[in-house]
Amino acid sequence: MADMADKMTNGEETILREGERLDDTGFHGYRLIQKPEEFCYGVDAVLLADFAARNVGPEDGICDLGTGTGIVPLILAHKTESRRIVGVEIQRDSWDRACRMTALNGLEDRLTFLWGDVADIAAPERSPKGLVPGSFRLVTSNPPYMAGPSGLKSENEAKRIARHETTAGLREFAAAAARLLDDRGEFCLVHRPSRLADILESCRAVRLEPKELRLVAPRLEQKPNILLLRCRKNGGAELKVLPTLAVYGDDGRYSREIMEIYERISPGSRD
Repeated sequence: MADMADKMTNGEETILREGERLDDTGFHGYRLIQKPEEFCYGVDAVLLADFAARNVGPEDGICDLGTGTGIVPLILAHKTESRRIVGVEIQRDSWDRACRMTALNGLEDRLTFLWGDVADIAAPERSPKGLVPGSFRLVTSNPPYMAGPSGLKSENEAKRIARHETTAGLREFAAAAARLLDDRGEFCLVHRPSRLADILESCRAVRLEPKELRLVAPRLEQKPNILLLRCRKNGGAELKVLPTLAVYGDDGRYSREIMEIYERISPGSRD
């Protein structure tokens, strides 16, 4: 018990390891295990899950690449009826938190997390077991935003891997998504506008055609700092640019649309 601390929550015994905390996501009472000194999710993960949740049925498999502690699959379990949501994570500690989170929320029948490298998925001889090519209707990703050699490196190894491309870059994430998706399946990701040219090039190289782009800004009058992109495998060439989404209103609080995202349940979902 040297590194374990037993916690009691609503009469249920949950196990948090040293330095971890239990956070309420605001979605259906689902809780997430996080370690603040390593990495905690932000609004970009919430935006991605909501953006991707459209037109997902019970039999449509979802795979989240670089899933961290599993926040995107957890929100998608709330916003969709999908019975098969898989997350892939390279960091063993984050993967372990995602697995414990699944049991904590009673979602073992819908969520599965695999410990593996996204770079291996495109290579049949190294791909993690449980990832059948062409078996997913939706692939999502909130990948590291910084290219391998660029940006300031964090002294914290977990944060560095989460923020900087290490073994897998944009090309590997796109190639992995293309291999996992069925024909006309969709790849949705959140990233930085400064990487847009690289993202479009990487996706088109593997026949993931960009279909919808939405920029996100702190406020409408400010420069966008997040992008949401939807690509379709073997789709036709036509990109629709959606209205810019503002995270905050003039009063400094979350905008009406952001609040709707937290409150919204996609049509046909479980709740």
